[in-house]
Amino acid sequence: MNEMITSGIEVSYLVATILFFLGLKYLGSPATARKGNAIAAAGMLLAIVATLFYQQVFNYSLILAGIVVGSAIGVIGAYRVAMTSMPQMVGLLNGLGGGASTLIAVGEFWRLMDAGLLPSMDNRITTVLSILIGGITLTGSLVAFAKLQELISGSPITFAFQQALNFLLFGGFVVGSVLLVLDPSNIPLFLGLTGISLLLGVLLVIPIGGADMPVVISLLNSFSGIAASAAGFVLMNNMLIVAGALVGASGIILTQIMCKGMNRTLTSVIFGAFGSSGGGSGAGGHKSSNGEQVIRSIDPEECAMMLGYARSVVIVPGYGMAVAQAQHAVRELADQLTRLGVEVKYAIHPVAGRMPGHMNVLLAEANVPYPQLYDMDDVNPQFPETDVALVIGANDVVNPAARSDKNSPIYGMPILEVDRAKHTIVIKRGMSAGFAGVENELFFQDKTMMLFGNAKEMVNKLVSEVKQL
Repeated sequence: MNEMITSGIEVSYLVATILFFLGLKYLGSPATARKGNAIAAAGMLLAIVATLFYQQVFNYSLILAGIVVGSAIGVIGAYRVAMTSMPQMVGLLNGLGGGASTLIAVGEFWRLMDAGLLPSMDNRITTVLSILIGGITLTGSLVAFAKLQELISGSPITFAFQQALNFLLFGGFVVGSVLLVLDPSNIPLFLGLTGISLLLGVLLVIPIGGADMPVVISLLNSFSGIAASAAGFVLMNNMLIVAGALVGASGIILTQIMCKGMNRTLTSVIFGAFGSSGGGSGAGGHKSSNGEQVIRSIDPEECAMMLGYARSVVIVPGYGMAVAQAQHAVRELADQLTRLGVEVKYAIHPVAGRMPGHMNVLLAEANVPYPQLYDMDDVNPQFPETDVALVIGANDVVNPAARSDKNSPIYGMPILEVDRAKHTIVIKRGMSAGFAGVENELFFQDKTMMLFGNAKEMVNKLVSEVKQL
């Protein structure tokens, strides 16, 4: 009977793994992302149920209580957390995942020690790795959450000899790990290594600015998967190993995509303190006779006329749209323009917002048709033939300085080339810089007009005006 149960568990794990792969496949497209999420969730449910059949599980009542409480928190959180706060929630979940993996590894290590059983060499090594990666993930994610939630400054926090301290702590962890592997009974050393890993998580994330938060979130997501996989090796649980490896690998791939979208290396993100300057160059703007840069403003009525009589309009959403919860109003505006025969497209930059895919999620919530969403590489060649580019709350991802100003901190970062459109309209509350702390020279160009105000209010006014055309 035990052999049949074990075989059934392993078969269930295999089916769950297949579901995970299918889920990841469908998550690769906004059109099928919800289906992929449901498939992956079904795989996880199957894996959890199968795990409960292990003979080593004794306290089912405690496990059931944890499932009920955790599910309740998850449901309430999913319904109550606003879409603008979703990056914070993702960061928090990353941290909890890393912390849980570390607790699993630590618990199993101590269980063996209390039972008088000496952990194997493989067990000791994987436990140490789980402590390091999981600890960094936990505290690093909490710092990212605090930055995004504005509990602490979103700007890079640096101090003298910061990187030297990081390397010193990491070197101490390596030395301590070797000693712990040789003598696993050294509990003070064990606790010391745990403390170092938690401290490293804080020190690695505090010098990273808001402009790099999408990269940090995807990297910490990868770390949470690697920590889970390491915990799987401690428990010798194939499902945990596979699931953690999938999360770790997909997180690394996403991190690379984010870095490419910003034209930055991962090392520069972690050690570069990007966004620490209070401002950047933006020297390309139009200037008046006295040398001052000129801003051209526009009112909602004139803006609606330009949009309604255009042949093609490309909408560029940004974090300002997310903050104002304007995605539904934007969808209504697009519908009204389509009614007038205007061709409407959405241009999505890979790092727009505060987490990977932030704009896609918001527009999907507003039921924007997926065929209207265009990636940066696909839409950029179309801007010269576009009558109006409507930028709603985006900043750094449309800054021409990334292409023209070699002194700019964002030079070389791929951008949505809205400045090549025949006309550009920017909806923005003010002239403040974006996450990178760089002044946007787009705002001062001859073809650019600024519509100042809250994104949702301004778009609703445009909808009212367009309806009268």
